[in-house]
Amino acid sequence: MIDKLLPAPVVTAETFHDAPVSEMFPEEWALVAQAVPKRQLEFGTVRGCAREALGRLGFAPAPLLPGADRAPRWPDGVVGALTHCDGYRAAAVARATDVLTLGLDAEPHAPVSDPGVLELIALPGERAEVARLTALVPEVCWDRLLFSAKESVFKAWYPLARRWLGFEDARITLDPTDATFTARLLVPGPVAEGRELTGFTGRWLIESGLVTTAVVVPTSRT
Repeated sequence: MIDKLLPAPVVTAETFHDAPVSEMFPEEWALVAQAVPKRQLEFGTVRGCAREALGRLGFAPAPLLPGADRAPRWPDGVVGALTHCDGYRAAAVARATDVLTLGLDAEPHAPVSDPGVLELIALPGERAEVARLTALVPEVCWDRLLFSAKESVFKAWYPLARRWLGFEDARITLDPTDATFTARLLVPGPVAEGRELTGFTGRWLIESGLVTTAVVVPTSRT
């Protein structure tokens, strides 16, 4: 499914079923041995997806451990992103020579249950846009899509900036005509390849009861 959002040179892997926890490396299991079974399964399965994708880039299976900031420590020369939600796990990776950073998120395609959440994650203009799009295309859960897009933007932002990006720090515009979105940064952006990034562009997809979003920032070479 996500290969529709992330074409080459990004490599993806996904699953709708959890793998046995026995497939985790001991170093991974040690991090979740005391966690509830749900957390153990999602932690291990999404790393299995990452290993599958990395294998397609030529990397041998190895533990994928979080750093001190809890972000995955990818092999040297690799950028990547993980996502998991109920019934779905996915990973996307690319060589750093081709892609500066990428973000990926998946959510159940259902309205945000608590109205207060939208107040928390969305700027006033974004809330107005969600209301307009909901009236225009009611079969799409635009509030959930907005949340997912912000998650993908954060995942793309963080490896470059190494600092927090709040929900209020980027203005998302969703395009219903071509299933894309743009994010305009409202704070100074990270510098990459000698230029400051002022925003991100991404794509979204609704399929199999899920909304998925993705951001890819190619290198100048690509």
